Amino acid sequence: MNQLSPIHDLVVIGGGINGAGIATDAAGRGLSVLMCEMNDLASATSSASTKLIHGGLRYLEQYEFRLVREALGEREVLLRNAPHLITPMRFRLPHMQHLRPKWMIRAGLFLYDSLSRRVTLPASGAIKFTESDPLVPELRDGFEYSDAWVDDARLVVALAQQAQLKGADIRVRHECVSAQPQNGIWRVDLLNKDTGATETVLAKALVNAAGPWVQSLFSTIAPQREANEVRLVKGCHIVVPRIHSGEESYMLQNEDGRIVFVIPYQQDYSLVGTTEEDYQGDLSAVAIAQWEREYLVKIVNQYFHNKISQDDICHTFAGVRPLLANEENNASKVSRDYTLKLSLEEAPLLTVYGGKITTYRRLAESAMTQLKKVFPDIGGQWTETTTLPGAQFESMEALLRELKEKFGWAGEQRCERWASAYGSAAVKMLEGVRSESELGEDFGSGLCAREIDYLCAHEWAYNADDILWRRSKLGLKFSALQVAKLEGYLVGRRSR
Repeated sequence: MNQLSPIHDLVVIGGGINGAGIATDAAGRGLSVLMCEMNDLASATSSASTKLIHGGLRYLEQYEFRLVREALGEREVLLRNAPHLITPMRFRLPHMQHLRPKWMIRAGLFLYDSLSRRVTLPASGAIKFTESDPLVPELRDGFEYSDAWVDDARLVVALAQQAQLKGADIRVRHECVSAQPQNGIWRVDLLNKDTGATETVLAKALVNAAGPWVQSLFSTIAPQREANEVRLVKGCHIVVPRIHSGEESYMLQNEDGRIVFVIPYQQDYSLVGTTEEDYQGDLSAVAIAQWEREYLVKIVNQYFHNKISQDDICHTFAGVRPLLANEENNASKVSRDYTLKLSLEEAPLLTVYGGKITTYRRLAESAMTQLKKVFPDIGGQWTETTTLPGAQFESMEALLRELKEKFGWAGEQRCERWASAYGSAAVKMLEGVRSESELGEDFGSGLCAREIDYLCAHEWAYNADDILWRRSKLGLKFSALQVAKLEGYLVGRRSR
């Protein structure tokens, strides 16, 4: 069955950070927007990051000063606009003289502090490690600097919620199977992966923000137009039991010039990554390789007292960055900057190449600048000073205090998780709940029926993976039996 819809101003293909950012900005400027995602929000690259909002200290070595300056500026904006999802983090860089001399690191950190005005974060500086630090004895000199941590997948969900509040139509589990220009208008066929039905939607302009699929989608929707060549770079991470007790993260240099982060993760774990390798395989089956496990374990053991083995790995994840191809042989040195290409042949098509989570908002503003050629009357910039859904609170301390006063019977740990995941929206999720029994069944680690129902009704969650790995990270603590029970509940809920 094929049903025809009214004409939208914009159809955005891709529900990752860039697609959600563009949909949000466009909807807030008065455009009628539909965003489609073939799987879950942030189900590919945008949930497989190192979870950092950062300027990219190592990008200075590639002379990418514009990108670093822009990212550093955005770091302050995002800390202000989503303080429940993005929090300051201090990083320690142990010094190894044979890799980078001290003067080079000092110069890089001076630039890092100076390229953009810092508001909330302290400056960098030199430090001395002692026996009380978690590093091996021969490491005594180092440096500290500031960046921020982000719950990447939940940031994408918050953006989709913002777009919806501004009037956008968010279609998760809707795959673009065809897009054809006719008389200056795009006819876009969307396959509903739940029902198997296909719907045709019309749009005055189309945005290809399909991430790793950007080039393959381009060949489907506009094979006659010239596309930029994309280089796919895979990055992998491992999660292991907590390596060190401090709240600081560590930035480790390796002999091959790569950088590996060790980051405190979900209270009981450490996140280690990333590797960087060209990828040419199946984009729906991206996974860590054995050599990448060995590589990350080896680097950790070079630096830390507490040694780990591959048997300690609790979880792994891998993602593919769609970067613009160039002549660089080393995948880790390929630019993380973004490029937008607007084609006005037959019907307007804007294609998004590259990008990183930290600069998604500026990328979206650049997209609006391009689309102003198509929609000259769109509104002005607005996202820099607008908080995201869930960020309507005075401070995290005040929010947590409110949750504990109203829902203290749920326990401190659960209140803290609700605060960091939902922000002020936690109060909405728990509206009318007066006791633990009213939360419904506990499926494990404090994940109750009330929360699951909220995620399905307000955050587009569909299956257990959506809830356990993207809306939360409770998959780290769930047994196979608990996962099956949760999936059964979700199947039953959909059939009601």
